[in-house]
Amino acid sequence: MLRWTIIFLIIAIIAAVFGFGGIAGASAGIAKILFFIFVVLFLITLISRIAKR
Repeated sequence: MLRWTIIFLIIAIIAAVFGFGGIAGASAGIAKILFFIFVVLFLITLISRIAKR
């Protein structure tokens, strides 16, 4: 999932360089959402592994 976040971030940067504001904004938004989902899943996994011990 972190891979997809990086891909959408790169798409947003490239779109911003070429002046496509709408595409850049959408890609940045998707990257932001995927990043937060990744962080939440990481924390859930971390907590569950600590609780197993």
